Amino acid sequence: MSSEPEPLITRIQPLRPRGLKVLIHTDCDEPFEVTLEALERNRLGVGDSLTKDRRHHLLNDDADMRVREAALNLLSYRMRTRSELKRRLRQKDFRPVRIDLCLDQLEAKGFLNDEAAAAAFIRDRLRHRPRGKARLSSELLSKGLDADITHRVINDIFEDEGTDDLSLARQVAEGWLRRQNRDVVKALADTAHSQSREKAHRRLYGYLTRRGFRGDALRAAIEETIEAARN
Repeated sequence: MSSEPEPLITRIQPLRPRGLKVLIHTDCDEPFEVTLEALERNRLGVGDSLTKDRRHHLLNDDADMRVREAALNLLSYRMRTRSELKRRLRQKDFRPVRIDLCLDQLEAKGFLNDEAAAAAFIRDRLRHRPRGKARLSSELLSKGLDADITHRVINDIFEDEGTDDLSLARQVAEGWLRRQNRDVVKALADTAHSQSREKAHRRLYGYLTRRGFRGDALRAAIEETIEAARN
């Protein structure tokens, strides 16, 4: 018995945008889409036979290209930890083994670095949304960083920036006080016990603790804010 003829590539159709993907037409199958890089890696063109083995390698390389493209696209918006990037790629239904291979390659090339991502995150927080060490630590741990890296990077950045929890707590509390209406400020400054004073104190305390301030820094910031409300 004669074997079935192997499909021949009859047309390679560039797809928009920028022709980074193409549609492969054959003389006996439905067209299918692959990345141009995967096609070039397999050195296939019009007139070439598309054996099962060639098709397998083509689609395998195409899948590798797609997960890498998705990863680089995510990294183009901001730096991410390995765990964070892996979670996002899993949401796009890429296979775990393929994701791990891609992330290994990105790490080897310097595109993915947990400590650098953590440092960028902390610097951004300090400049735009100041937080205490407790809150920053919690946020970094949620991104998949281990405790040792988290502790070291936070301390290094705080030292580089010449700041500490007390300075940040003061800054955050001052901002909170400026945004309060006259009644809240008056209640906060009241020396006599009242429900309105206790409510204002709780609001300030809750605001600062939610932003990661604890211990001496928290107490000092509250005391100074109350004093500022009285002046």
